[in-house]
Amino acid sequence: MAKSAEARNRGWQRGFWSLIVTQFQTGFNDNGLKFLVIYIVIGLNLPNAERDRLVPIVNAIFAIPFILFSMAGGYLADRYSKRSVTIGTKVFEFAIMAFFILSLALRNLPMECAGVFLISTEGALFGPSKYGLLPELLPEPKLSWGNGIIEFGTFLSGIAGVAAAGFLADQYRGREAIAGFILLGCSCVGLLTSLGISRLPAADSAKKFRWNPLGDFIAQMKTIVADRVLGWAVLGNTYLFFLAALLQTVIVVYGHDVLRVDERHTSYLQAAIAIGIGLGSLAAGYLSGGKIEYGLIPLGAIGMTVFGAWLYVPGHSLTVVGTHLALLGFFGGLFAVPLGALIQHRPRPEQKGGVIAAANLVSWIGIALSSAAYFLFAAVLHQTARGMFLDGAILTLVTTAYSIYLLPDALVRFVLWLATHTVYRIRVEGRENIPETGGALFVANHMSFVDALLLMASTDRPIRFLVFKDIYELPFIKPFAKMIRAIPISSELHPREMLQSLREAANALKAGEVMCIFAEGEITRTGQLLPFRRGMERILKGVDVPVVPVALT
Repeated sequence: MAKSAEARNRGWQRGFWSLIVTQFQTGFNDNGLKFLVIYIVIGLNLPNAERDRLVPIVNAIFAIPFILFSMAGGYLADRYSKRSVTIGTKVFEFAIMAFFILSLALRNLPMECAGVFLISTEGALFGPSKYGLLPELLPEPKLSWGNGIIEFGTFLSGIAGVAAAGFLADQYRGREAIAGFILLGCSCVGLLTSLGISRLPAADSAKKFRWNPLGDFIAQMKTIVADRVLGWAVLGNTYLFFLAALLQTVIVVYGHDVLRVDERHTSYLQAAIAIGIGLGSLAAGYLSGGKIEYGLIPLGAIGMTVFGAWLYVPGHSLTVVGTHLALLGFFGGLFAVPLGALIQHRPRPEQKGGVIAAANLVSWIGIALSSAAYFLFAAVLHQTARGMFLDGAILTLVTTAYSIYLLPDALVRFVLWLATHTVYRIRVEGRENIPETGGALFVANHMSFVDALLLMASTDRPIRFLVFKDIYELPFIKPFAKMIRAIPISSELHPREMLQSLREAANALKAGEVMCIFAEGEITRTGQLLPFRRGMERILKGVDVPVVPVALT
């Protein structure tokens, strides 16, 4: 039995790391091809107005297929084995690279742009399978860790592709077809590694293809919007992709216009932000502590705002700019990982492919909008590359404030994360007994005034509490209690008001939320259990949810 378990473990590792290498190669080629064309455009030494018109067009051409074909990718990810879809997209990539090499040999810019369109089409079809494979390959406790790895790979591959494009454009100037053959060699590696992904069954082999992708998209968006946390995660993820796409282009122009360096040195800046994103993603996976820790999102947003604004200051050297970009990327990694984990984890298994595809499509709408934003800042408002870094920082600050308004739990989780990594140390046993979805009632003993905070920090599911009204009304408690939507209750209330509080708790359970009651009713000064107060039976009347006993020691 031990040998069999060990064999399964080796199989899991092989499948997971094969996926990581395959997605890295895909992201590397996608971005390498796109930015090779952008560097070719910049190398034409066109007037700035013409350049600032063509660069966003190339970016838009890259984004449009993700908007058009992401839902088709979601259908394929649910209808067929995600492994088979992945292998199929790698075969498609061979034909694309052959076409692109021909366009480079002919030095035909429209054909090169068509190659950008085709390679992003392949990425759109592959994306839902890539993210959908992760929760199928990994057990739930490792999902944040796995997201740290895959976000590290995704962002690193994208930025590495941009950096490699700068090197190839400089090294093979006038002979760009050689660069195309190098990218074709990378495609061979991706096909080989895709064969190592674990064989998995189709999630929904009976799923029918909808010829109206807009209708399918609207249906999936209704699923996303119905889940407050999931909708918030998709919104934050979309903004992150918008900002990343905008800054990728700004860095290229910043190197050319501000630092006055060639493509090779500009690629060092892309490498710096890639290293930062990778380290931030790995750090987020570690700091999450085996759960999805969306308290890291405000921390990441603060860091992106500070270091983005710092790049507006004039007179920086190449080394200083690279350092600031690395730090901006690090906090971007902290921002990205919990969002990706939420999007993958919260939908039901039969919905994952479609929901991930819809989220992917929305993120690419954000990327397409980044092209419009670049055109607005550069061609209409005549902003410099330095000014666009400041614009990005201001947008991040505004977006973060709005996201906290939509989901104040994120700010609460941030404070809790700071507290449990400084003042407190928590050891959690039996976290696997908490239902991943649906309503649940936590019944806990009461040891201290911070029990509610420690409980919230121990699980990634938002918890609502029944709180004694006298405590709820305290000036320093009430704002926090309202943010976590606590329900005040007191035995001194009119019976009708007390029943209303219990009914609200029952309705929350029916709606799939987690409620917690401290059944003793007061803090246990001696550590011995006190008699449980009545109320639990009333809350559970007519409600079929699991009851999770919680022991605080």
